[in-house]
Amino acid sequence: SNGTSSNGKGSVSAATTDPPTAAAPAAATKTATRVRSAKSLIDYGVIPAPPSSRHAIWSEQVWPHSIGLNRQIFCNRSLNMKQIKAIGFDMDYTLAQYKPDTFEELAHQQTVDKLVTAFGYPPDLYGFKFDWRYMMRGLIMDKKRGNVIKVDRHKYVKVAYHGFRQLSRDERNQCYNLSAVRDDFEEPNYGMIDTLFSLAEAYLFMQLVELADQHPSKLPNFSGYAGIYRDVRAAVDLCHRDGSLKRHVAANPAKYIHEDPHLVSMLQMYKKSGRKLFLATNSLWDYTNVVMNYLCSKRVGKSKNDEWLRLFDVVIVGCGKPGFFSERRPLFAVNAKDGTLQNTDNGAPIIPIGEEDLPDDIQLGSTMSQLDLADEDKAAAFQGGNYTDLHQMLGIRSGTQVLYVGDHIYGDILRSKKSLGWRTALVVPELEQELAIRAATKATQRELRMLRIARADLDNQIHRLEWAFKMGEIRPQDMSKNEQELERLRLDRERVKDQHTVLLKEHHEAFHPVWGQLLKTGYQNSRYGHQIDRFACLYTSHVANMAFYSPDTTYTGRIDYMAHEDIFGDDAAQN
Repeated sequence: SNGTSSNGKGSVSAATTDPPTAAAPAAATKTATRVRSAKSLIDYGVIPAPPSSRHAIWSEQVWPHSIGLNRQIFCNRSLNMKQIKAIGFDMDYTLAQYKPDTFEELAHQQTVDKLVTAFGYPPDLYGFKFDWRYMMRGLIMDKKRGNVIKVDRHKYVKVAYHGFRQLSRDERNQCYNLSAVRDDFEEPNYGMIDTLFSLAEAYLFMQLVELADQHPSKLPNFSGYAGIYRDVRAAVDLCHRDGSLKRHVAANPAKYIHEDPHLVSMLQMYKKSGRKLFLATNSLWDYTNVVMNYLCSKRVGKSKNDEWLRLFDVVIVGCGKPGFFSERRPLFAVNAKDGTLQNTDNGAPIIPIGEEDLPDDIQLGSTMSQLDLADEDKAAAFQGGNYTDLHQMLGIRSGTQVLYVGDHIYGDILRSKKSLGWRTALVVPELEQELAIRAATKATQRELRMLRIARADLDNQIHRLEWAFKMGEIRPQDMSKNEQELERLRLDRERVKDQHTVLLKEHHEAFHPVWGQLLKTGYQNSRYGHQIDRFACLYTSHVANMAFYSPDTTYTGRIDYMAHEDIFGDDAAQN
C-alpha cells in the first residue's frame, strides 16, 4: 500500500488531491439573483394570448425573413407539407384561444353552482376563491388518495399535493415510488389534466379535498375522494350539457376569447395553396357558429352569418372525439341557417319518396360532389359521423395525407395518430412562456450542469478514498491526513449538493412556483412532455404561427441523441 488513490486521471496522493472547484457562495448568490430576476420579469401561470398586432404572413413577404422563437413551429417527426392534402383544425383552445382569467373563472363558478344546486353540496362552496394561475396541464388527479401529482416519463412521481399540502419526499415515495408494482397512472383510478378545460375542475377537486379533511361535517355524504372527483366531473359535464358556459360566452365573446389577427389570413393562405381545410370540433353547431363568427369577423348576436364557412371545405360539429376516430356514428347534415339536422346516407342527402316532397333548392348527389367547388363556396356542415365519412368527403386515400391541429394530447393527437396515421400538430400556448423563461435563465442552466459535474467528481474521489480505507491501502502514517481529506471532500460534496438543490428549486419555481416546468420534471421530460415527443409531429404556441411558414415547407425533425452520443457534441452525432 502506498497511500494513493485514483481519480480517473492517473494515480495521485489522496492527501493532496484537490477537489473540483465547486461553485463559490458568491457565484451561487449571483445565479440565484438571476433566477429571481427572471421570475420577476415573467408572470407565472399566464397562458400567453396570440400576438395582438398584425404582421406580414409568409405569402405577404417579398423575401421571407427569420421567424422569432415564440412564433416557431417545433418538429418531432419530419413532415413534408407537399404530401399533405387536407388540414384539419379543432376549435376550442386551438382556433379559439380562451382567456383563462375570465373563462376558467366562469367554469369554476358554474361548476360550484351545479355542485350546490344539483348534487347537494353545502352553500359554503360559494365562498371558494379560484386562482386560475395555480394549475397547469400535464398533472394527474389521484382519485382514491385525493392527490394531484406530477410524473416524469419513467412514471416516477416527483411532485405531489394532497389538497394544497405538499407531500414530503418520504410520503411521496411510500405512496407511489417504492411500491412493488409501478402504477401506470391511467383511468379509472386517475384523472388526466391534459386540456386547459380541466384546470378549473382540478383546482376545485383540490379545494374539496381540503374541505373534506378539515371540515368533514360539511360533507355528510362524503364517501371518499373518488366520490368527490366523480361529482366534480359530473357537474362539469352538466355545465356543458345545459349550456351554462356557452350562454355566457355567446353573450359576450370578447370577454372570454382572444382575438387573433393572423387567423383568417392563415386559413386563406393554406386554402389557396390547394389544400382542403376542415373543422372538426366536439362543440355543436350553435356554439361553433358563435365562436367562428367572432374569430373570423367579430360578428356577434343578430349580426352573425355563415360567411366563415367559406374558409373551409368541410365542417363537422359534435364529432365526439376521440370516438370519431374509431366508432361508427350517424352523420347528419346541418342547415347553417337555423341549425336543424337532416338525415344523410353516408353524407349524401336522403331523398323523400315523393318528388313533391323535395325542397326546391336541394342538390342531388353525394356530399363528395358538393365539395368539388371553387374556393369561394361555403363548406358543407355536418354533425357526428366517423373519420371514414370525412376521408370520403375530402378524397383522402391515406391518413398520412391529413394534418390535424388540436390542443388535446389524447382526444386530438394521440388517437388520430395511432388509429389513423394522421400527421399531428399540438397547440401549446404555455410554450411561449416556457421559451421566454428558458432564454432568461441560460446562465442558471449552465451553473446547474457545472454543479452536477462537480458533485459527480467529488463522489468519485470520496468513493475511491473510502475504498482505500476499506482495502487497507492507506499507510498508518497517512491515516490522519487521509481522514482529514475524506472529511473535507464530504463537506465539499454537501456544500455542492446544497447549492445544487437550492438553485434547482429556484430554477423550477421561475417557471411555476408549485409545479415547475410544463414539459420537465426534474431533469427528465414530464409525462406530458413525453407524450408530446411521441405523438405530436409538430407543436407550437399558437395555431396562427402556421401563417409564417410556407404551405409547402418541409419540417425537419431534430437529431435524436443517445446518452453516449451527447458527450461528443452536435458534430459527432451527425456523422
